[in-house]
Amino acid sequence: MPSVVITGSTRGLGFAMARCFLQRGYLVTLSGRTEEALSSAKAQLGEYQDRILTVPCDVQDRRDVVRLWESAVERWGVVDIWINNAGINQPDVHLWDISPEDVDHVVRTNLLGVIYGSQVAMHGMLRQKHGRIFNVEGFGSNDMQQAGLNLYGTTKRAITYFTEALAKEAAGTSVNVGCISPGMMVTDFITKSQSILNDEARVKKVFNILGDRPETVAEFLVSRMAAGSKNGARIAWLTKAKATYRFMTASFRKRELL
Repeated sequence: MPSVVITGSTRGLGFAMARCFLQRGYLVTLSGRTEEALSSAKAQLGEYQDRILTVPCDVQDRRDVVRLWESAVERWGVVDIWINNAGINQPDVHLWDISPEDVDHVVRTNLLGVIYGSQVAMHGMLRQKHGRIFNVEGFGSNDMQQAGLNLYGTTKRAITYFTEALAKEAAGTSVNVGCISPGMMVTDFITKSQSILNDEARVKKVFNILGDRPETVAEFLVSRMAAGSKNGARIAWLTKAKATYRFMTASFRKRELL
């Protein structure tokens, strides 16, 4: 059976992807910062217990990321797919009001965590002579800006550049690198962001047109990742064509996600 490691997989998109991979017969390594969150996530995946490994991991700490790789290889033998999904939102204030500690926390988790994860996975996959790495884009990756999401969006824009550059470096090796773009999802990131809720009427309208549940998006993304992909691939759920179609049909296709 193929195996997959997903950072930040105790809830949201990461958890939804883990469930989809399990349904497809994969061996899945869940990771998160606390044992409690991991135990809760594993318990929700009842029938798949024998194909789940849980490993506490703070992606800000490279030693933790190395331990995550080593634990997965020790349990499953190989890691076929590694997904850098872990990420956190910024404090819901303007950039100049964010403490140095919070700036460091967001940048180290969202950006440095992806860099560490990619380094560790590349080393391991080159040794085993195969593998695929996927980094998760987010708000800011497509150059959108939103007050109150400056720092978060900056880290996600950087991930897009980093992934494209890493794919060029990986060309000619046995490892493929790509990114996945989940589009607009209704998660805690949205429902608890005051900067977004301050513009509630407009946000609700847009999200009810373009938004989706993590479970819906995960099924699409996992199906594409499981099918295989070339180096430098970008797997996008909400394409420009799909977004245009949804706006054009919004008047008679009622969707109430928020």
